[in-house]
Amino acid sequence: MSTAADRREASMALPPLRDGDADAIDRCLETLWAERGLARQSLDSYRRDLALAARWLDGRDGGLARIDRAGLLDYLAWRARLGFSPRSNARLLSALRAFFSHLSLRGARADDPTALLEAPRQGRLLPKALTERQIEALLAAPDTGTPAGLRDRAMLELMYACGLRVSELVTLPANGVNLRQGVLRVTGKGGRDRLVPLGEEAQHWLERYLGEAREPLSRDAATRAARSGRPPAARASTGPLFVGEGGAVLSRQRFWRTVKACAVVAGIEASRISPHGLRHSFATHLLNHGADLRTLQMLLGHSSLSTTQIYTLVAREQLKRLHARHHPRA
Repeated sequence: MSTAADRREASMALPPLRDGDADAIDRCLETLWAERGLARQSLDSYRRDLALAARWLDGRDGGLARIDRAGLLDYLAWRARLGFSPRSNARLLSALRAFFSHLSLRGARADDPTALLEAPRQGRLLPKALTERQIEALLAAPDTGTPAGLRDRAMLELMYACGLRVSELVTLPANGVNLRQGVLRVTGKGGRDRLVPLGEEAQHWLERYLGEAREPLSRDAATRAARSGRPPAARASTGPLFVGEGGAVLSRQRFWRTVKACAVVAGIEASRISPHGLRHSFATHLLNHGADLRTLQMLLGHSSLSTTQIYTLVAREQLKRLHARHHPRA
């Protein structure tokens, strides 16, 4: 099976997106945002999926808007040869269905080539959670003697203490933190707000970051912006909570690189780390220490309890491993 690097190389070798396809995709996504209120991350994923399909077609048979079922099957076969996951293909199918539904509503197409295509079976993937000892090592990895290291420590502590999604963490506004009450206001999927307690350790590191690191990082960014003629970064009281050396909001990719670098320092193997690893560990450790599912659902910001229940499977698998390791008749 192809690796992620192989898939990236194959996609980079495709021709650039044609203007006609780009316009059709833009109109579809604008409608999805206006009528369904789709989250920005979902829109970005749909854009990547639709653009890759359109680039693979490269205008053949009228481009993406005119593709038929046979063409879609050929494209799915190409993805299968490259080793795209069932989860990735299921998301692609959702994007395509939304795209052709949009064309149908506009009267630009009468049929839907995805109508008889079935979503691939994804199975039930258990989230990977770190052990409590691994978490301690990961949190201690950043060099807190530097502003950037102090920021990274605060971000890691906050993600683990509050069970945040990566996208929620990097887009937290500075005014979303109430240190006096020890709570964080988080805007999650679908624009739903929730209040999450910080915990003493996360509050300690957040206070240190705000008192010692945020202003130097912002000031350095403002200085560089002035030298380059760019507009200065947002004011500390109204801008993003976590700022990078460039003054802008830190990207999910930038934080992911930070997590991987800290994992190396902590001696954690790469296969144990995922972008949501701290969120999964937060949920699993809470369950292991007696939290109930309803509370966990509220803290994670899940709209459905069935989504939260997957973490009970994680805890159950851990119990099985402990039993097999320590019981004399296991």
